Amino acid sequence: MLWLIEALIGFVLLVGGAVMVAGWIGPDWKIVPGWLSGNVWILPVAAGAVMLPFVIIEPLWRYAVHRWELSGDVVYARSGWLSREWVFVPVSRIQTVDKAQGWFERALGLATVEIRTASHAGSSTIKGLDYEVAARLAEELARRAQELRDDAT
Repeated sequence: MLWLIEALIGFVLLVGGAVMVAGWIGPDWKIVPGWLSGNVWILPVAAGAVMLPFVIIEPLWRYAVHRWELSGDVVYARSGWLSREWVFVPVSRIQTVDKAQGWFERALGLATVEIRTASHAGSSTIKGLDYEVAARLAEELARRAQELRDDAT
């Protein structure tokens, strides 16, 4: 649902911007070709036609692709929709675990868990979790990281 709302807001902003540009161009502009100045409605319709498949396909695709799992000593996260990213984070290497909520997430009762290691490449973000699941996951990761932490000295 989070990805659908984000896609819809992007769609509305893009088509709304196209409507504003079309209104700004109007029939009096001499810079644009004559066929366009007489048919400025084509701009928002074209923007909507190009973006509509993304609004429909992207949220479904991202939902199908995004996965996470916590095993005994590794957190696995898969994300992306055009390009995919698989991240395996050893629990013993976790330095911090943060929970975050944007205002869309808060309205939907969702949260994001950010797992950080000393290496940026080893860090991971799990977005769109139910708030209670995110809270339990963050607590469990912090507890396991403390138990499994290697002595670096």
